[in-house]
Amino acid sequence: MTWRRADICLSSALPPVTCSVLPVHPWVYGVGNVTDNGHYLSPANAVAYLAERLGAAADNLAVCVWMVCGSGLGEFLQALDALTVVFPAPALSQVARQARAMAELATVKMQIPAKSRTLPAAAPLSVASCRQALNAQRMVAAQQQAAATMGLDALKGMAERFTSQREAALSEISQTVQQMAQRSALAWVFTGQGAPGVIAAEMLKNIPQPSAIYTAAMMFTGTALDALESMIREPDNYARP
Repeated sequence: MTWRRADICLSSALPPVTCSVLPVHPWVYGVGNVTDNGHYLSPANAVAYLAERLGAAADNLAVCVWMVCGSGLGEFLQALDALTVVFPAPALSQVARQARAMAELATVKMQIPAKSRTLPAAAPLSVASCRQALNAQRMVAAQQQAAATMGLDALKGMAERFTSQREAALSEISQTVQQMAQRSALAWVFTGQGAPGVIAAEMLKNIPQPSAIYTAAMMFTGTALDALESMIREPDNYARP
């Protein structure tokens, strides 16, 4: 049981997994360091939070932790975005949005807004009442079209279009599955199985990237996490920073 650098890859044959998921990131209340410039969280404090919660468990279990860190906000966002693409868990997506908002706020603070002397850019005008009226018109048109008498040629054309659309949809699904299998994200991983207290103690050893100031991690716990561990690929050429 030790921290190591690995690729997280989504398998197309990933079976259903039942487990507990505990996220930690700079915006978890009481965990990160909050200043006027933003929210920060070191890997050491993130892992300490996870280890404390894990140590409170009573029964033997399996543990799998994925963690991304960064010494700068750009580095952190790059690692976080890559992991979110491979594994778009709601907690990771939320952290990515919050980190991006913090980056945008920092950029805005450094810029002096120029006074606008032109009209706003043109955009579609849309209000609720107009949308309701437009939808009603579309429904009436659809009903009239459905009520119209259709000849044999029209029915044949509809069947051909349906077949073509079905084949296109199946092809798109196949391509999506292949693209998902080719995606990967670099992260720090920790896995273990057994007594929670023992695993928590090992987790606190040799925590990676101690100088990082941005950290996000997810700890999965359950009776069996083979499916999640199968997503971990460990090339021999990843050196520890």
